[in-house]
Amino acid sequence: MAFQIIRNDITKVSADAIVNTANPNPKYVSGTDYAIYMAAGADALLKERQKIGDIEIGQAAATPAFALSANYIIHTVGPAWIDGEHGEKEAVRSCYKNSLRLAKELGCESIAFPLIATGVYGFPKADALQIAVSVFSEFLAGTDMEIILVVFDEASFVLSGKIFAGVDAFIDENYVSEKMDSEYSLGASAPTASFASSLPDEKRRGRRLFGDTFHFSRRKDAARSESLKADLAEEPVFDEEEFTAEPMIGAPPMAMAGAAKPGRSLDELMANVSETWQESLFRLIDEKGYTDTEVYKRANVDRKLFSKIRSNAAYQPKKITAVAFALALRLSLDETKDLLGRAGYALSPSSRFDLIIEYFIGQEVYDTYTINLALFEHKQPLLGE
Repeated sequence: MAFQIIRNDITKVSADAIVNTANPNPKYVSGTDYAIYMAAGADALLKERQKIGDIEIGQAAATPAFALSANYIIHTVGPAWIDGEHGEKEAVRSCYKNSLRLAKELGCESIAFPLIATGVYGFPKADALQIAVSVFSEFLAGTDMEIILVVFDEASFVLSGKIFAGVDAFIDENYVSEKMDSEYSLGASAPTASFASSLPDEKRRGRRLFGDTFHFSRRKDAARSESLKADLAEEPVFDEEEFTAEPMIGAPPMAMAGAAKPGRSLDELMANVSETWQESLFRLIDEKGYTDTEVYKRANVDRKLFSKIRSNAAYQPKKITAVAFALALRLSLDETKDLLGRAGYALSPSSRFDLIIEYFIGQEVYDTYTINLALFEHKQPLLGE
């Protein structure tokens, strides 16, 4: 994965280069700068920093990383926020660009960034986040490097702006499990198997589910009903197996173009199998006039994985990878469903991940880095591999 976002302490991240939001003078006082000095070994790092001298706002310089799990610390100086009308955004953009340029010159294959200048310097986190992702996207279009954006806590990660304004509303409007109480009254006659099968996997597993029937009893007391309501309404956490395992037997109908008809033999059925996911992928690349490089970079996957896909017509992608390629190809919603179906996947109204993908396709926003911000905020797996 070329770009990923993680919640962590940046001093505990392993990368070829760790970026420090530095003081312009060779000293450390507070915030990320102080934490990096303490973790790396303050005395040794300060001596190296003193050799560099002052660093101008927007510029970057490197020192050894000492005790950190990195080869280099790249020190860059962000601006103090005034009102956004004094060149602050341009300065932060320069911090990211110059840090990446220096990492490339040093031969780094991976680099970890904090949200530059958002601490004691007061730069708005939402603006810093969108600037960072914009610079990363431009840089990765022409360079192979792993970029890790490290945010310390949930308060450090805030989405805003027109692109993201409708995500929560779209999820609220379309998320199936949140409509259950209005569609099915608890304590009424027992819902059928189709009701149980419509629930997301995380709601079904181990929750009063026997065979194919979701059992309720009219005689259960109010406390049990309230408990069940809470059970259905709790915040879902994505199941990693859903996005990494091979699709289940019984794939979506669109994946089974040669679906059996009465009287057809197995040989006849097999003779009518349509394109594999891999074959469809490369046909679409050709039809849309894209190059392999621009597609795998937009999909946030590395060259080695793409070569593996190209050499294997029966390649079975993870769901997040299949979705990432659909976005990289800028497919319509129907085209996306067809491509996913060929890998045995579907978009479900019971999945927040799927709804976020559907929302952005509907908005004609296909940038995987931008979409990963929304996925990260909603605690969903990120696109790419």
